[in-house]
Amino acid sequence: MLLLYSCFVTFIALALALKLILLKAGLRETGRELTQILIQDTNRLLGLSSRDRDLRRLAHTLNEQLKALQQERHRYQDGDRELKDAVTNISHDLRTPLTAVSGYLELLAREQHSPQTLRCLEIIRNRIESMKQLTEELFRYSLALTVGDLKPEPLSINKLLEESLLSFYETFRQKGITPDISLPGATVTRELDASATLRIFHNIISNAAKYSTSDFHVTLTPDGTVTFSNAAPNLTPVTAAQLFNRFFTVESLDESTGLGLAIAKNLTERQGGQITAAYQEGRLVITVSF
Repeated sequence: MLLLYSCFVTFIALALALKLILLKAGLRETGRELTQILIQDTNRLLGLSSRDRDLRRLAHTLNEQLKALQQERHRYQDGDRELKDAVTNISHDLRTPLTAVSGYLELLAREQHSPQTLRCLEIIRNRIESMKQLTEELFRYSLALTVGDLKPEPLSINKLLEESLLSFYETFRQKGITPDISLPGATVTRELDASATLRIFHNIISNAAKYSTSDFHVTLTPDGTVTFSNAAPNLTPVTAAQLFNRFFTVESLDESTGLGLAIAKNLTERQGGQITAAYQEGRLVITVSF
């Protein structure tokens, strides 16, 4: 009788141990599949090979939550797409009336006016130019967000950086700034989209060309890190940390749209890179790493 009881207890223990092993295996399977679904951002639901009722009930609950999450994601994507399309259309539609207003303003400026009227016309002209700049940046920003897949190919960061810097040669010359450029002797090659990378460098250099008060330094290291730095007395560590926010501008920079660096951040991250801004001893330091 004692032997029979011992065998029964052993059987129960083995059955419980087997059930525990199967439960742990089912949970691991569920965890792996859930991770893959979230990483791949697909509409697939959890499938479970286990026949355990509790595990299948858990999978059912998780699938209900996944369905709700997918619906929210689709709603967000549709709304985001509509907003981007609206920004593109509005910025495009604003170009025509702004161009017309600029034309009429030029005609009006040719007439005889009092000094006070001429000052008012100049203010209007400056405001129109600011609006045109903002409209153009809005258009570029919406294009940067809605563009399809980038087309990476082996490219020389040295060459792209040199090309971008040369396009600002006259701007820096007029401001009396001689950029201090340090590039490695060896070519630094990365899989990048040429147009997107040129836009990144262009926007960063443009920001420095507008607001640098005395100097501009650019350094490329063999590991694919590009550092841009310039004197920026109007900034603080707090404002520097916000430069990549859309529409953020420093108050003294009246002509800034606050979109150039936001575009640079978006395009950098889409190519698997990192971009940061820091304020160090009165200087703005922007680092791009691929």
